[in-house]
This record gives sequence, structure tokens and C-alpha cells, in this order.
Amino acid sequence: MNAPATPASPYDPLEIAKELIRCPSVTPEDAGALSVLEKWLKPLGFTCERMRFSAEGTPDVDNLYARLGTGSPHFCFAGHTDVVPVGDAEAWTADPFAGDIRDGMLVGRGAADMKGSIASFVAAASRLVQDGKLGDGSISLLITGDEEGPSVNGTVKMLQALKARGETFDHCLVGEPTSADRLGDMVKIGRRGSINGWLTVYGTQGHVAYPYQADNPLPRLMEMLRRLNAHELDKGNDHFQPSNFEVTTIDTGNTATNVIPGTARAVMNIRFNDEHSGASLDRWMRSVFDQVSQEMGGRYTFETKISGESFITQPGDFSALIADAIEKVTGITPDLSTTGGTSDARFIRAYAPVVEFGFRNATMHKVDEQVPADDFGKLADIYEAILSGYFAGRIS
Repeated sequence: MNAPATPASPYDPLEIAKELIRCPSVTPEDAGALSVLEKWLKPLGFTCERMRFSAEGTPDVDNLYARLGTGSPHFCFAGHTDVVPVGDAEAWTADPFAGDIRDGMLVGRGAADMKGSIASFVAAASRLVQDGKLGDGSISLLITGDEEGPSVNGTVKMLQALKARGETFDHCLVGEPTSADRLGDMVKIGRRGSINGWLTVYGTQGHVAYPYQADNPLPRLMEMLRRLNAHELDKGNDHFQPSNFEVTTIDTGNTATNVIPGTARAVMNIRFNDEHSGASLDRWMRSVFDQVSQEMGGRYTFETKISGESFITQPGDFSALIADAIEKVTGITPDLSTTGGTSDARFIRAYAPVVEFGFRNATMHKVDEQVPADDFGKLADIYEAILSGYFAGRIS
């Protein structure tokens, strides 16, 4: 490893990103990534605390909470060092864990999602330390190794542990790759919620030539799904796109062509905006299933899991600070969006206003995940401008 710079010398985000990528931290493995972060953070004065959590049926996970300063305001940067598997390693044009630059691009698993953002934030913090702009405030990093996995032993439990000991932060920026076509063109100020459903409709197995001796559950299942799919949940609103219902699989487990199945199953997902809640959608789906059962007979069971509720950080001083910093560095006025999937921001939003901003997301989770090498300096510049404005009192 390269020796870290002294606090008097700002860090190079590209070098930090390379070191992080060289740690094959596929969920739930840490593979040394948190140690790399500690190596760069401690010389800046950060107090680093490992937070390890366990839960039955899930892997143990190491997380890192690092804080510089004890006063307020307290700005938190949240992220994850765990990455998804590389997939087909032979399809990569570079070693996914080598951290090599090819044709001006840093190629590697986690370059965009989201080791690169973490590296850029650490570099920005080093400049703040050098320039003495922190004042009486605090900067922290809330880094999990469980974002790409079950999300059980990471951010949720870190937040609970910090709250239990009376430690809070005032605002949070999550470094997820939010940009679409160019660095800085999109900031996430909220996310839609997500609810998964598992529906099983019961019948009686039998021979297809003797349907009166059987009870085919598929017509009831299809009618239930038809009614859900035909219903317009909403038209969207000023901050959110319309909610959407999707069937993701239908299965009977039947491999024979002459057998009426005894059960039929479907899995579904709804991505929903703030006109709904997970509970209200659960009730709506069950009411449809009940109605079909009353009309067509039969029995069903239904289970749901709410991955996260919708949320929004209303546009204001915080989003304006971030947008101004982006425009200052890139000349781009970002869209304030709520599109895309879920992130750990869905947990953080219960503790403090949270916004997400990072690199382009075009190659995240893909073969040859990559980020332009020149964008690392730009993102560090943006994060530095955000921090400088924040500690200069831009947030009321």
C-alpha cells in the first residue's frame, strides 16, 4: 500500500479508490477494505470504530463508523464497501479487482458503486482538514459491508447503536451512483418504496381428462393477477413517477402436461410513491384476493415483505447546497429525482435529512464497471464544495 499523505497534503481520490477496489469485498466479505479506509482516515484525526453485527440466518458483517470532531453541525457521509459478484470473470477486459486504469477509465468492481464515492469523500475531507474549514463541526463516515446483501447487519443496526448512545448527525449524503449521462446531472432527494408479495392459490390435483375430479387453481390466480395489473395505482406527482405493479414469476411446480396442479404460486413487487404505504398496498392486494375467492371459490395464502417505504427530502437549503456545488464544478444544474431502486437512504431518512449523489450509474453491477479517471477529481471537488458551504453556515 502507498503511505498515506499527511494532513497537510490533500489526498488523491484515485489512489484511494484503487486500493479499495483491490480488496475483493464481495458481500459479506470485508477483504481489508475497512482497514484501507482506516489507514487514510486516522492521520486526518478521525476516530475509527469497527461495528460488527450478527443475526441468525445471516452472515456476520463488519462496518466502520469514523468521526472527526465532536461539535455541531454534524455532516455524515454514508456508503458501503461491499460489492456484488463479478459475474462472468472471463468477460471482463481487466482484472475486476486490480484497480487498473485503461483508456482513461478506472475499471473494477465497486468503481462506481460505490468505492469511488467513498474515496472522493475522504479526499474532500482531507482538504477541509488542510484548510482548517471544519471549525467546531463534525464529519463522520457511516460505512457498511452489508448494503448489497441482506441489509440486516449493516446500516440499520449502526444507526440503532448510535442512537442508543445519544449520537446523532444533522444531515447525510449517501454516495450512491446517481448520475445518469454525465457526472452531476442527477441528485436523488427521495426514493419510491418497495413491497414484495408471495401469493399461493390452492386447488386439488387431478388428471386433465377428468377436470370434475380436480380443482385447477390457475384460473383464480390469473384473475387475481389480472385485477391487480389492470388497476392504476396513481398517476405520479410533482416529485414521484407513477407507482407500478409487476408480476415477477408464476409457477406450479408441474412438469407434466396431463396433470392439473394442486397449487399455483406468483411473486410480485410494487414500487410505490408517497401516495401509498406498504401497509395500504398490502390491504389492497388482500382485498382483491378476497373478492376473487368469494366469486370463484378456493383458498389462498399471501405473505408480504416491505423493503422500504417511500420518502422524500423536500427541496430546500440542503439540496440547494449540493446543486450549487455541482454547478460550480461541472456547470451542470442537476435534476432532483426520486427514480431508481432502493438504497440505505431508506433507513437513514428516519434519523436525518438525506440526499444521494455520486458517479454515473451506467456500469454499476455490470461487467467492466468503470469510472472516468478524471471524474474522481471532479467528485472530490464537489464534495469539498458541499462540505465548505455546510460548515460555512449555508444550512439554516
